Amino acid sequence: MPGAWPYTDPLLIRARAEHARRVLTLGSIRAHLEDQPSPRAVRTAARRWIADVLAVAEDVAQNTQEPRT
Repeated sequence: MPGAWPYTDPLLIRARAEHARRVLTLGSIRAHLEDQPSPRAVRTAARRWIADVLAVAEDVAQNTQEPRT
């Protein structure tokens, strides 16, 4: 059907959405790193990104319930 979404499998749709989010996020980080004036500044900015992502992960992990077994 013209104009219809080509994928109907929920798992495939979710995988495609996650991939798109990852590509956009990494593209934004790369753009920020490319704006840095020197290799040292690039590495410093990368370490800050890493620290920020780990802090967010820790926050999310603390607010996520463990699945019951």
